Amino acid sequence: MIQIRVTRSIIPNLFTAMNMFCGFLSILSTNNGDYLYAAWLIIIAALFDAMDGIVARLTKSSSKLGVQLDSLSDVVSFGVAPAFLIYSTYLNNFGTAGIIISALFMIAGGFRLARFNVQLVGFDKSFFSGLPIPLAAITISSLILTFYNKVTGYPKNIEKIIIPLLLILSFMMVSRIKYSTIPKISLSAIKEHPFQFFFYLIAGVLIIITSGKAFFYIFVFFILFGIFQYIFNFIFHNKD
Repeated sequence: MIQIRVTRSIIPNLFTAMNMFCGFLSILSTNNGDYLYAAWLIIIAALFDAMDGIVARLTKSSSKLGVQLDSLSDVVSFGVAPAFLIYSTYLNNFGTAGIIISALFMIAGGFRLARFNVQLVGFDKSFFSGLPIPLAAITISSLILTFYNKVTGYPKNIEKIIIPLLLILSFMMVSRIKYSTIPKISLSAIKEHPFQFFFYLIAGVLIIITSGKAFFYIFVFFILFGIFQYIFNFIFHNKD
């Protein structure tokens, strides 16, 4: 008789599987021309991606298998899905160049995830080296949800920033610029990172009062803040 062994690690792995499934559905939705739904599916995949880590810590079931599975899921949901989405909504107008630029985002994300796995020591970390691929993917999704129109496409003033934005996101993912992780919600964490929690609070309020229209700008600000912080630290360090 075949016995199936069920371990605690199956719980976070189910969330990881849902992450991958949402990425697959996003690709199908993009192929069917339902671009806004595809963008939302990428954001939902990011929620599952966050949940699998939380559940793994709560159940004390973090594993090397889970880390590898998480990265494979992220390639689908935050690499292939957003790259195909931005290609289908805009970059397909640029022929071969559009294919290369959209593929560059996916490839940079793959390198980012591979480097993360190689350098990972333990399962908890205080910062990310390079822009995390889910944040890059959500930035693209929020761009589409904020500005894309089924009839008219993108506004001309936004069209001008799409290619530069993709190039910046691709570079940021493979860069060494540090981005802080989201600290665990507790009184001690709030006291230790007051400005970080204040930013999250303000961001949440802005998203609510603008009906989600501030979503894209908040992510752009977060990305730029990392760049400016890196430049400031570099200059300050050199002066010492």
